[in-house]
Amino acid sequence: MSLRVPDDDREAAIARLLELHPEGFEEANGELAVYTDGEGEERLRAEFGPVQAALVEPGWEERWREFHRPIWVGPLWVGPPWEERPDEGIAVVVDPGRAFGTGSHPTTRLCLEFLTELEPGSLLDVGCGSGVLSIAAAKLGFAPVHSLDLEPAAVEATSRNARANGVDLDVRQADALETELPPVDVVVANIHLAGVQALARRVPAERFITAGYFHSRMPEVPGFTHVERRIDGGWAADHFERQ
Repeated sequence: MSLRVPDDDREAAIARLLELHPEGFEEANGELAVYTDGEGEERLRAEFGPVQAALVEPGWEERWREFHRPIWVGPLWVGPPWEERPDEGIAVVVDPGRAFGTGSHPTTRLCLEFLTELEPGSLLDVGCGSGVLSIAAAKLGFAPVHSLDLEPAAVEATSRNARANGVDLDVRQADALETELPPVDVVVANIHLAGVQALARRVPAERFITAGYFHSRMPEVPGFTHVERRIDGGWAADHFERQ
């Protein structure tokens, strides 16, 4: 099914779709197309109002795999289990399942870039999704690594992918805005702008890596100094350091 969104509202609509349909969607010819079932259609109608629905060819449930291709970020190779891993580099093999995140999204790549350049220490991954950032951090030498997400599917995917990659993570289903957060050296939050700003006052770390919003936005992070911004495909990631 598809929906047409005014240009002024497109950024917000895409950000919301990432939350509602982490399994993916397409953007073409001025429309946003989502492959989903009846329950997903109801969620779309409740959020956006009228949508156009049409039947698609059988097998669409598996075609999403075609869009998840391996990427290199510095020494990291990030790819799904159906792709052959290389002999060189640090392999992070991630099956997203029903959770968002395979490494291919610009915000994930930008966060990975920052992680490859930081001195390893303890880390908290807020909104861990499929565990890409948590697993990559562990393989880069960060420890301990704590992974939080509200969604049970994300906790299950992160735990499963951690086992498949042979890394030890502390994975929990929790609301980072309410639960007690462990003191760490680095917090990474690839979520959304409102969540980043709400989390900023609770971050128990010296460094804060944020992403999940468009480059036209800049999060307000009291108590931190902005160190660097990186942009990819219209999306932004920022590195903050405690004042």
